[in-house]
Amino acid sequence: MRQDPNNYWEQLERLEKLIRASELKAGIIFSFHSLIIGLFIDRIGQFQPVIQSSKVFVVLAFLWMACVLVSIFYCFKCFKPQIELKYDKNVFFFRDAVYGFGDVDAFTKKIMEVCSGEEIYEQLSQQIHIESKIIDQKFICVQKSIKFFGLSFIFVILSLAFWIITI
Repeated sequence: MRQDPNNYWEQLERLEKLIRASELKAGIIFSFHSLIIGLFIDRIGQFQPVIQSSKVFVVLAFLWMACVLVSIFYCFKCFKPQIELKYDKNVFFFRDAVYGFGDVDAFTKKIMEVCSGEEIYEQLSQQIHIESKIIDQKFICVQKSIKFFGLSFIFVILSLAFWIITI
């Protein structure tokens, strides 16, 4: 029974969309942090009296900044996940395509050989596997970033409420 490689290609296309979606989410979270930090720095003078007189506000601000930094860390980690797995050379892995088979003629010969036989299914399956691992790591990072974004937002609200009460 002959398999259809289009099913594999469609799966890879779906995985690529998930990779872009995770990176978009991380980018949006990062943008919100940038906006909130910018507003805080722009209005630091208004908070100066409460910063100087209240340790509670300073602690809340410190907790907010710590959550922001952790959230931003996970945003960056989403953009560059560290996946280190050992696979055989694969014509569909971008790094192997460039460096794994020698010059362009050797690569061309190898990819034509792979695509004309049953080896295409094995190599496409490996590509699907590694992209799935990458996506899993990206979404773990996005979830952690969202969690710390939520915590930072809570600390912002508490800080603002404390500031308003002390005015």
